[in-house]
Amino acid sequence: MGLGNETTIAEFTLEGFPAVQHLGKVLFLVHLLVYLASVTGNMFIITITWTDHRLQTPMYFFLSSFSFCEFCFITTVIPKLLSIFLLGQQTINFTSCLTQAFSFLFLGSTIFFLMTVMSLDRYLAICKPLHYPTIMNLRVCFFLVFFCYTVSSIIITGLILKVSQLSFCGPHVIPHFFCDLGPLIHLSCSDTRSIEMLAFGLALFILFTSLIITIIAYSNIMFTIMRLPSAKERQKAFSTCSSHLIVLSLMYGSCVFIYVKPKQASRLDSNREAALVNTVLTPLLNPVIYTLRNKQVHQALRDVLSRMKIQK
Repeated sequence: MGLGNETTIAEFTLEGFPAVQHLGKVLFLVHLLVYLASVTGNMFIITITWTDHRLQTPMYFFLSSFSFCEFCFITTVIPKLLSIFLLGQQTINFTSCLTQAFSFLFLGSTIFFLMTVMSLDRYLAICKPLHYPTIMNLRVCFFLVFFCYTVSSIIITGLILKVSQLSFCGPHVIPHFFCDLGPLIHLSCSDTRSIEMLAFGLALFILFTSLIITIIAYSNIMFTIMRLPSAKERQKAFSTCSSHLIVLSLMYGSCVFIYVKPKQASRLDSNREAALVNTVLTPLLNPVIYTLRNKQVHQALRDVLSRMKIQK
């Protein structure tokens, strides 16, 4: 391969989960069902948001964009994991490995930026309700989503280009179930100190910038909610934020544990389990959390089911 001047490796082997390789078919079925459930849940949110006029608001526009990202995010990892479980196809060529790493990090970064935008949207809706319709119009919504994708693309493209210039002399086994950046860098026989610090700095920037903005937004939201005159108003305002807070907790917890470490070589085994939660369970739970706790989505679903019954 010639993506980098010193690259001498054509393909990698994804180790997967060696301790449970004998359960390949069972794990294939479990992960296939989880993948299908996640895809169905996220596609349901996208479909119902764009077909029900009551849900065509900035909050649901951002939620549908978030669900689309989640759908793409899980699709970058799970199909290859399924082939490992069912067919034992653990090899992946160098270009495909870098493509998977880029897609995973790009979509993951975009998801965090979208979550930040959703926090700001809730802040404006609750703390600045009179100005909200004029500030958060359709043009602004499209611009914010475009901005999230663009910033993520610029950040991750530069990082992956740096990785493509590393020399990989062996061993060729990635101790993970997909081409994650940390295990990939750890395999290089080049001096990786600068790229490890770059990856660490970018992870800090993405995670903590979005986290700080989110904390500031929700601090103001909580302060505003506590000043509302009636308990019913406070409960209604908090219910619009609770789902978002639960999803935020799941995402930040797993990603901080995985990526915010200067030395990527440390704790690779524990990273693998945490990454499984982040790439499999979180995309499954997100649509469940958003739909179970959302009365407007419930009503839209009931209307769809009612129309289906009438048509029959």
